Amino acid sequence: MTAAPTRSGPLAGIKVVEVAGIGPGPLAAMFLADLGATVIRVDRKQPSDLGAPRPVQFDLGLRNRQSIRVDLKDPAAVEMVMDLIAQADALIEGFRPGVMERLGLGPDPCLARNPRLVYGRVTGWGQEGPLAQVAGHDLNYIAITGALSAMGRAGQAPTPPLNLLGDYAGGSLYLAFGLLAGILEARASGKGQVVDAAMVDGVASLMTVTLSLHAAGMLGKERGTNLLDTGAHFYEVYECADGRYLSVAPIEGRFYRLLLEKLELQAHPLLQKQMDRATWPEAKQVLAATFRRRTRDEWTALLGELDVCVAPVLDFDEAPGHPHIRARGTLTEIDGVVQPAPGPRFSRTPAARPVPPAPLSTDNAVAALQGWLPDERIAACRARSTFI
Repeated sequence: MTAAPTRSGPLAGIKVVEVAGIGPGPLAAMFLADLGATVIRVDRKQPSDLGAPRPVQFDLGLRNRQSIRVDLKDPAAVEMVMDLIAQADALIEGFRPGVMERLGLGPDPCLARNPRLVYGRVTGWGQEGPLAQVAGHDLNYIAITGALSAMGRAGQAPTPPLNLLGDYAGGSLYLAFGLLAGILEARASGKGQVVDAAMVDGVASLMTVTLSLHAAGMLGKERGTNLLDTGAHFYEVYECADGRYLSVAPIEGRFYRLLLEKLELQAHPLLQKQMDRATWPEAKQVLAATFRRRTRDEWTALLGELDVCVAPVLDFDEAPGHPHIRARGTLTEIDGVVQPAPGPRFSRTPAARPVPPAPLSTDNAVAALQGWLPDERIAACRARSTFI
């Protein structure tokens, strides 16, 4: 049996029930658990297609919490889960609208059982609207907000930014943010509520400054021609002599001038007027030819610690060895698996070192339920195979 981890961090004492789903919900649960919340994951009794299968030690989004497996079509299992919900500060679910209601675990019965519960729902399209019942994924959600259209190089198709923007920034982070806001309000009012974290809403919110630039005429609709989308020669990724890449982003004039000085290009006529868009394409060719003269690491040694806003483009295997990443412990190794450390950081109530995902087993489920249900209730549910 793997003992339930002792939680520490700024969210210690907060209890969350996570109804197993894919993508945004589990990562939001991980964010809360990383910072000290006690999260119990209610998983399916039978194997499902929830995400790409992988060995549990590599399913890092499940760290810092344990799981129980139940059949939510079994009334006894629903009753047990409702007992967990009665003690929780928050619930996380990520099904299509109406699924939790059909299971008997929708907001109305849950809030009736626990009036201070903050009921978190994360979906791509939201709980209402013409597409609420339609399947979709990150790429679709960022497409209709305008975000995807702005990403990519001039003359090329839009470039998907992995699934970081919709699923995890617009989904997981906004769900976690909404849950914490709801918990704070519930502590004052004694009343819970439903948090509808739609990824389309989250992505639109993240685009606030981008849309303000567009409204002001400072960001055109043609991607790859603007200040921050590789249109500018001073905000670009350049290939070096060894085929590796360097990120170059000296937007501020003083940083730009220092870079030109270090590159011995301060007198080049095409580089004099930094913000003259007419010169950007040719200026980019000048910098591209310059950066191809040395390797990425040679440029990093020359420029990496100066105020020129230059950094090497590292792959997943290289990143842990970067001196700054290593010094801060931004990436850490736990049981042989490299993963991000909890963030953000707190001076007085730091988060504990993450605990790897626990294997699904009956013994571990018993450990997970301790602190939630009385021992005799756990024993009775185990005897009836309500959970495994």
